[in-house]
This record gives sequence, C-alpha cells and structure tokens, in this order.
Amino acid sequence: MHLELQAIEHTEMAEGVDSVRIHTDQGTIEGRFHAASPAAAGIVWVGGAGGGLEGPAGGMYPRLAGRLVPAGLASLLLDYRFPSLYGGCVLDTLAGIAYLGMRGVERVALVGHSFGGAVVIAAGAHSRETAAVAALSSQLAGTEDAFRLSPRPLLLIHGEADEVIPDWCSREIHRRARHPKELRVYRGCRHGLDECRESIERDLSEWLLRVVASRAPAAAP
Repeated sequence: MHLELQAIEHTEMAEGVDSVRIHTDQGTIEGRFHAASPAAAGIVWVGGAGGGLEGPAGGMYPRLAGRLVPAGLASLLLDYRFPSLYGGCVLDTLAGIAYLGMRGVERVALVGHSFGGAVVIAAGAHSRETAAVAALSSQLAGTEDAFRLSPRPLLLIHGEADEVIPDWCSREIHRRARHPKELRVYRGCRHGLDECRESIERDLSEWLLRVVASRAPAAAP
C-alpha cells in the first residue's frame, strides 16, 4: 500500500521557508519546507502521536532545520494526516521522502520523536532513499524492522529520566539493530528532552552532518 501524490501547494512563509500541502489520493499532508541551495541531502522530521511540526524540546525541529540549511541540508517538517495511526503515519513519512525526491534530494535522513521514532524506523527500513535514521525517545512497538536499516546508520537518543517511555526501549532497539548503530542516553532528561536540549541539538546536528551531508559512511561504535 502507498500514497499516490496528486498535487503539491507551496505558500511562502519567509525567505527559504514554505508551507507545504501534499495532496494524495488518501488525504492531504501538511508540512513546512526549509530549502537549501544546492541541497546535498535532506531530512524529514516527524513528531509523536499528537503530530505537529515543532518536535520535542520546545521546537527543536524548526530550530535545527534552520541551522542545517547553510550546510546544504534541506528539511521537510511533516504533520501526519491521522496522528497515532501507525501504518498511515509510515505512509505519510514515505510520501515526505518522495516529496524531497521531487525537489532533487537523493539522500534523506529521517528523524522522529516518541511514537515517531517507530515511524521513522519502519519508513527507513522500506525506503531505498533513506540514508540514516534518528529515533528520539522512541517507543518499542513498531520497531521490529530496525535490523533492516543496516548498513545505514541508526542513532537512538533517550532521556534516562523519561517518565513516558523508559530508556530500556531504546536499549532494546539498539540490541536488535545491526551496525552501524549508536545509543546515547542523557542523564536527568525526561521524555520531552527539554532538560538536555542543548546537548541533544548539538549531538544530533553533528551526527546528521557526519552521516548525511557527507557521503562518507558513519563508523560503528
């Protein structure tokens, strides 16, 4: 099953940033596109079961999208058609990858938080265009295909004090996955990642630049 892209609408919000509506045969996906010229690679960012475009830590996604543009990384912040419906959200993410392909982006990283961590792992496992996957505070359900990501790098980020999804979920995903893979657990950090915002934004940005902006393969830990 897949979504057929039928039409795309763009509305300029600011210089280099467009509101995007991806019309499919099964509904419309809302998003926000941060253009990079030339685009060396791109990132699809998805949220948790509530959807939205901002991500954890009080708007991590648009902050990082803007910071990564000068390095040649375009970004699509994507809002699900039906948040919390796992299969549909995976399809939405695959449609986001297809959209970036239409913009000339051939190497795509996926970043998802909480429920979205499982979504990006599943979407990445079924997408040839996916070059890397980062799952933040990920749930365990729906991550059975994590081993299929190899040889593409997987980064798992989790707060040790997560009060919603315990960090052992990311530890178990890491155990099941194949190399290259990396697990980073942040002391004192809860589910929303606010307490470790600066550290995570720095580490995630550096990882994305290393494994996606550069064509050099990431080293396994």
